[in-house]
Amino acid sequence: MNLDGTGSYEVSTGIGFLDHMLEQLSRHSLIDIALKAEGDLHIDAHHTTEDSGIVLGQAVAQALGDRKGIWRYGAALIPMDETLSRVALDASNRPYLIWKVAFSQDRLGTMDSELFKEWFQAFAQHAGLTLHVENLYGTNNHHIVESCYKGLARALREAIQIDPRKADAVPSTKGSL
Repeated sequence: MNLDGTGSYEVSTGIGFLDHMLEQLSRHSLIDIALKAEGDLHIDAHHTTEDSGIVLGQAVAQALGDRKGIWRYGAALIPMDETLSRVALDASNRPYLIWKVAFSQDRLGTMDSELFKEWFQAFAQHAGLTLHVENLYGTNNHHIVESCYKGLARALREAIQIDPRKADAVPSTKGSL
């Protein structure tokens, strides 16, 4: 993972729809991601989905280090055809997820819809993000989840950029995150 990348990616989880979402995350955050996962897909996609969120979250946390100089906060409002989703985050190192997203189908491709929350939970927990994801409206489940990943990407891109006026300081009155 390279936080200062160009949005290039090499993603292979064995779950086509998840690969598509992680590619969107990379492209719209400008974070370079190389991820190859091999899991127990003969059972289901749960562990591979969760583990990819854990590993990518850990990579973000490690790359951010003491989080000195970052903007810390990011937000995005993402339209995708009939869908509108909002994502806001605080790279506070205090993980928490608010997930207000509902699907009208149990599956997208071969992936269980409930696994998207699992991925966002694992990612937020291990990246140290307070993360709010909300689908405001929409009917197409593909558009709903894709707007959430793109929203995460844009909010993360904003939050982790260096603030040129405070590049030498941790963005907290406590002096640490």
